[in-house]
Amino acid sequence: MSSPALRALTTVTNVSLTDTGIIAELGGGVRPELLRVDAIRDDVVRLKISRGGVFDESPSYAVRDDLEQEEVDVDVEIGAERVTVSTPAVTVSVTTEPFGIDVHRADGTVVVETAPDGDGGRAGYATLNDAFAFARRSSPGGAVYGLGEKTGPHNRKGKDYNLWNVDVLNPTSSGEFTRGRDAADPRADPMSTDFDPYYMSIPFVIEQDPATGHAFGSFVDNGYSGHYDFRNGDRTAVRFEGGQYTEYIFAGPDIPGIIEAYTWLTGRTALPPLWSLGYHQCRWHGYEQSDVLELAQGFREREIPCDTLWLDIEYMDGYRVFTWNSELFPDVPGMLSSLEDDGFRMITIVDPGVKAEPGYGVFDDAVERGVLCLTEGGDIYIGQVWPGDTAFPDLVTEEGRRWWGALNAEHVRSGIAGIWNDMNEPATGVISPLGMRFGRGEFSHERYHNQYALLMAMGTTQGLLEAMPDRRTFVLSRAGSAGIQRYAANWMGDNVANWDHLRLSIAMANGLGMSGQAFVGADIGGFAGDSGAELFARWMQYGALTPFCRNHSMIYQRPQYPWSFGPAVERIAREALQLRYRLLPYIYSAFVAASETGAPVQRPLAFSYQYDAIVESVEDQYLFGADLLVAPIVEAGAVTRSVYLPEGGWYDWHTDEYLSGGRHIAALAPLDRIPLYARAGAVVPMLGEAPASTRGLAPREVELHLFVPEAGAPDVVSTLHEDDGESFAASDGAVVRTRVTVSRDGDTVRVSAVSDGDGFDGFARERFILVVHGADPSGVVGAEANGERIVLECGADGFEVSVTV
Repeated sequence: MSSPALRALTTVTNVSLTDTGIIAELGGGVRPELLRVDAIRDDVVRLKISRGGVFDESPSYAVRDDLEQEEVDVDVEIGAERVTVSTPAVTVSVTTEPFGIDVHRADGTVVVETAPDGDGGRAGYATLNDAFAFARRSSPGGAVYGLGEKTGPHNRKGKDYNLWNVDVLNPTSSGEFTRGRDAADPRADPMSTDFDPYYMSIPFVIEQDPATGHAFGSFVDNGYSGHYDFRNGDRTAVRFEGGQYTEYIFAGPDIPGIIEAYTWLTGRTALPPLWSLGYHQCRWHGYEQSDVLELAQGFREREIPCDTLWLDIEYMDGYRVFTWNSELFPDVPGMLSSLEDDGFRMITIVDPGVKAEPGYGVFDDAVERGVLCLTEGGDIYIGQVWPGDTAFPDLVTEEGRRWWGALNAEHVRSGIAGIWNDMNEPATGVISPLGMRFGRGEFSHERYHNQYALLMAMGTTQGLLEAMPDRRTFVLSRAGSAGIQRYAANWMGDNVANWDHLRLSIAMANGLGMSGQAFVGADIGGFAGDSGAELFARWMQYGALTPFCRNHSMIYQRPQYPWSFGPAVERIAREALQLRYRLLPYIYSAFVAASETGAPVQRPLAFSYQYDAIVESVEDQYLFGADLLVAPIVEAGAVTRSVYLPEGGWYDWHTDEYLSGGRHIAALAPLDRIPLYARAGAVVPMLGEAPASTRGLAPREVELHLFVPEAGAPDVVSTLHEDDGESFAASDGAVVRTRVTVSRDGDTVRVSAVSDGDGFDGFARERFILVVHGADPSGVVGAEANGERIVLECGADGFEVSVTV
């Protein structure tokens, strides 16, 4: 039997003005609803349709609660056939019969247009019971980016996607989406690189017109199960199974501006502590205390940089959250103190599932306070995960989040550096999650399922900040939804140790970056299955050049420490991580930019080169920050690969060879080399040597690697941001920010730097070392030269130097 058709609302009447746009009656269905159009920024408009004549002003937790309405010059014209709401940047046109919504930029170019419905009408909005749907015109051959963590190509065009957070390797959870599929269908296998959905659901897309290269953004503020269908080349269809229609349209046309606007709305990636950008070593394994200390010693003896050791669920007493197994870990304070002395931090896993066991203090306290999720009948909802019968905190309530946050804060006070949130889709084992209700039983599971991880991260972060208000927090989450970037980093869940998943992780991270989440990474080496020497080496090379760098693997699998595959691979891993640590000034500055503008740290080429038609099909390379292009090896046995270099000039990182862009090249890639390129004109800040960890890091000198621009190239500005890496003092000006401008006139390259900020406690830099790539300086004015190294004794001040090349 075919599914029943939704009922379209087709007429617009009774239009009246508001301070930010219009409100009108939308009819033609079973009963009328209200339509609202609001201009919230010159380039951002919000569209809302009521349920039962009432608007839900807080449909989810995605939008910042401190967002202030900007002053917008709004002009409204009300006609018999069309109503327009205009700002200086966009015009929203509402057709009155049949109902539809079109948006155009001030220059007349199309942002969005409602699609025809096939019956002579327009697919502006249709509903049946709690579900609703709409459809937009789309350009055949265009590109679509976003939707968060998705498999397949980073250009979503030609496929359809579900939005429902799933514990992918749990057949009960993933079975809803594999059931009934032919065995040959790749989506029938949760471990395939096409399975959908995954752990995160973000209903934000960027769609690009192939003719002009212009792009727009759309964010549907709805946490229910959703579906986006891009399979029809000239039509995009969107459906949600509950909640209200609230959509934000971002006019663009440039992708960086769209992401800036989206993260203005939903929040930007919080500036992380510096140590969280180091290397993280994790393994699901039954460690004892002595094993952990021995592991730490192994890193230091082998001179492999590492900041953080992680413990999976085996550290707990019977998988009870916020406990330690005292037999395995008899002296936790002593262990943490020893690790600290050696420059390590520790993070432990914390699942939302609370063992439902009278006599267990956490459970008893939760029952007494009434902060656990209930069923429709008022019982405590019980799932089955690691501890057996398991209850779940009701994180929709403020009381539940405060209770959860306080538990995490106490855990961190013991010496733990951060919190690892897993199983927070939420995963409930063999028991369906749908019986779990929220808000003391008031709200259905479907309303908050996709938001549960966001609420968990929110409560965790609030608790940590109350306990340690002067320290930045670090929370890692498996699941998430729009807005998760305000509170947590994300890793991409339980991947597989094979080449397909290595390749997949590139597009998946790029997609998350284009969805507002800049702090992302995949389990290096693969979580499930045994990694091999070549695979691990290639994954380590790639993982060392991603925002979040963690090696993690499953219990009872082959160990995959950096030294587990012999001396040759150990050397490759060491060199990869040493490069990451030397690049920390550059990486940290990229995170500062993400926290200020939303620009992703790992970004597809389309972010910076959207008007180059080739880049939409480039799946296996990316930009790391603004100036480094990374092209990982993703095939077994490969020692060469094709690399696309966008327009401009580029330098081979390993050889200093200058390469003109706008073309594909054949890159040499022996096992000890990952293809890596620096943008001509860029200045890449680096440490002279890789530290063992970031603890106590206060460099006296920072290298500025100048990649000489080609003659006639435009000026390039690079930024180095320095602060204490731990506190919030930077937001009050306790920084040193150096903007370096590179220009070229004939054979003369001028490098000028301007520094600002109030400085900070612990600032120790005395000099820059300017290292010139691409030319042998034959004359230097303004500094002392030693070959290609130019010493700039400037401390926190700026400088100006001219180099003849």
